[in-house]
Amino acid sequence: MSRFYFDHNATTPVSPDVLDAHSRALCEVYGNASSIHYFGQEAKRRLESARWQVADLLRCDPKEVVFVSGGTEADNLAILGTLRRSAADRRHVVTTRIEHPAVLSACAQLESEGVEVTYVDVSASGVVDPDDVRRAIRPCTALISVMHVNNEIGTIQPVEEIFRAASEAGIMFHSDGVQAAGRIPMEEPPPADLYAISGHKFYAPKGAGALYVRRGVQVAPILYGGRQERELRPGTLNVPGAVALGEAAEWARRNAAEEAVRLGALRDRLERRILARVSGAGINGQGAPRVANTTNIYFDGINAEALLIALDLRGFAVSTGSACSSGAVEPSHVLTAIGLSKERARASVRFSLGRSNTADQVDDLVEAVVEAAAHLRKLSPVAVEHA
Repeated sequence: MSRFYFDHNATTPVSPDVLDAHSRALCEVYGNASSIHYFGQEAKRRLESARWQVADLLRCDPKEVVFVSGGTEADNLAILGTLRRSAADRRHVVTTRIEHPAVLSACAQLESEGVEVTYVDVSASGVVDPDDVRRAIRPCTALISVMHVNNEIGTIQPVEEIFRAASEAGIMFHSDGVQAAGRIPMEEPPPADLYAISGHKFYAPKGAGALYVRRGVQVAPILYGGRQERELRPGTLNVPGAVALGEAAEWARRNAAEEAVRLGALRDRLERRILARVSGAGINGQGAPRVANTTNIYFDGINAEALLIALDLRGFAVSTGSACSSGAVEPSHVLTAIGLSKERARASVRFSLGRSNTADQVDDLVEAVVEAAAHLRKLSPVAVEHA
């Protein structure tokens, strides 16, 4: 049976050019980049070349790029590192209810340390209002954290305006850019003081990411043991991972705009055909600006986990966006934050497209969704009325 991957927001396959660069670096560049001999300096040269490639993607100075293990570490370094350098009277954070768990968990840790956190609501379309963020600011606010693109429904947040508001108030602004980097072309540096990216979201291996730290911004390390990466990220550097991240960044810089157009057309085709043929379906986040590759669709009367399994049996990988907690599947915090009932949240499926997907695959996926939805509704005909 042929299998097709529509879960690129979870992770992406490593592209052939990135795999080649990573493999060659593993075999040829084995020196410690902190060593002064030839092997160490060759590793250092390759590391700095990768830093330039990432900086080109982000349109920033290479000195503003700090290599880390991925988005979760980058978010934690930004959030915890900012608060641990803040003055004693600046112990307040503003964020939103739809952030990635890497941000929400870091904020929860800060709350356990006595920091106050304000969680701003979002609209029914999944976008935060910059004025609501402004109203949440206090004299003691040290940090505002708002993601660039939501990982579940793909909504693009107004980070440029929020960054301006934060700057005017003298407050640090962090943005989780994990779902944006490599997908939204950049013509200027990230609209943030701190901006997290993760390579495995744009065809690099897992375990390689970066934190953009705007020139002049001071962050405390959250790990200790060495002076690497401007003393912000100690430990022997993952040079092959950085090389792979750089290669992926190079491809994205050259092709992101064109690929966004292609994926947007495929995403629209998928949505249009599903909504035309499956009753009781709708798009979460519709009407808001969304990243081109992502759609989140609810199917009233159908359990999303059951639909996911049915599609997997037909050869299609998608995601529910649900999280498993203490043995019970809880509805998505993002979907309930935009006002969905628990029932509709549990009936929602995320489809995220990528470089390998084609129009034929999308059409085959639509057929599989139509068949699976009809079958599942036959199994529980009392659950919903759609006629």
